[in-house]
Amino acid sequence: MTTVLSDRDRRKRDDRPDGTFYDEPRFVTHADDAFLERLTALYASVTDPGDRVLDAMSSWVSHLPAVEYDRVVGHGLNEAELAANDRLDEFVVSDLNADQSLPFADDAFDVVCCALSVQYLQYPGPTFAEFARVLAPGGTVVVSFSNRVFPTKAVRAWRAASMPERADLVERYLDAGGFAVSERIAERPGEDPFYAVVGSLPRRAGAGP
Repeated sequence: MTTVLSDRDRRKRDDRPDGTFYDEPRFVTHADDAFLERLTALYASVTDPGDRVLDAMSSWVSHLPAVEYDRVVGHGLNEAELAANDRLDEFVVSDLNADQSLPFADDAFDVVCCALSVQYLQYPGPTFAEFARVLAPGGTVVVSFSNRVFPTKAVRAWRAASMPERADLVERYLDAGGFAVSERIAERPGEDPFYAVVGSLPRRAGAGP
């Protein structure tokens, strides 16, 4: 397994377990409306009706388009937020910094979304490898972020980086997980910068198009 962050890089100013910080629900959005509209448009462009979607590190809203998916599963740290998310068919509560495993079968999803949360991952290599495991061959991962952050909980490597360097960091995370980067976006649709990196899994030999 590729080690993406050193022990120094993964440090947080607040080193308490993340569950402590996220114990109380926060029913707020973490980017402006223009960012969220752009994110929904991106999701619409990379998903299809009938897809199985994992919204990783989710909260009370998933920003998915009005598309009929086969299954939408949420993952996050606050049960009240996830329970309030009306796009989720089901959800699980777990801390990827404590345990990078997910309680899903291999090939269980077609798309993994990770919005406005990647900056908090301390073990991105194993985490993105787990995203790859639960994705079907040819599956897609969408990682989006802006310049807003809880500074006490973001890893040092993220805090020290410029926005383009953060996108570079996400590309390294994807590479460590076995993804190929298929798209990198840097825009400013409103006040908040919109960054996203899209990755894809290779299809198995002999698989269809």
